[in-house]
Amino acid sequence: MRKTRQQAQETRNQILDAAERVFAERGVAHTSLEDVAARAGCTRGAIYGHFRNKGELFVAVTNRVILPMEMMVAASVDPGEPDPLGTIRQLLVFCLGKTAVEPHSRRVFEVLLTKCEHTREMDIVFDRQRNATRNGREQLELALRNAIARGQLPPDLDAVRAAGVVPAFIGGVLRDWLLEQGSIVLPRDAEYLADACIGMLRHSPSLRQQCDDVHSIE
Repeated sequence: MRKTRQQAQETRNQILDAAERVFAERGVAHTSLEDVAARAGCTRGAIYGHFRNKGELFVAVTNRVILPMEMMVAASVDPGEPDPLGTIRQLLVFCLGKTAVEPHSRRVFEVLLTKCEHTREMDIVFDRQRNATRNGREQLELALRNAIARGQLPPDLDAVRAAGVVPAFIGGVLRDWLLEQGSIVLPRDAEYLADACIGMLRHSPSLRQQCDDVHSIE
């Protein structure tokens, strides 16, 4: 029985690996279960033994990786953290670098950012992305306030606005890199990009509190 379960798991992983590659090559909408079966060297029936449909298969593929903003949730919000801004920088470098060096992450991010149409069967994946971005923004806001309190960022930094800009920065960098525009090379450029983001937080007038701003530093 143990050998049977092991074989089933190996087949499942084989199907997931094949699906990940085909989705990255053709996009989700233009990939059929027959395409996945051919790449995996199995029958379509074997796929149905593990997944009910293409949507469920795609969800399983994305569940094997950590999304960029899920990585950022680890940003320090401990008031006792002596270097909250340094922690944010490290996570930015890790997030951008991991995408390039980890094959599963690169392929899944490529599909999500450049080759995935928003259909009903993909709702669970997009809900996960939205939740990751929302949770990441909340954690970043706390970490940024910690950095402000420690004098690492300007006292008039709008933490709410800044916490929204950082995910947009990450998404834009990854999308540009995945589309192979040539202006960004990862992981080589991860550190300077992280420093550019930190510099934006420190110096951009657009991220400062205004007298009539609805946000206030607490």
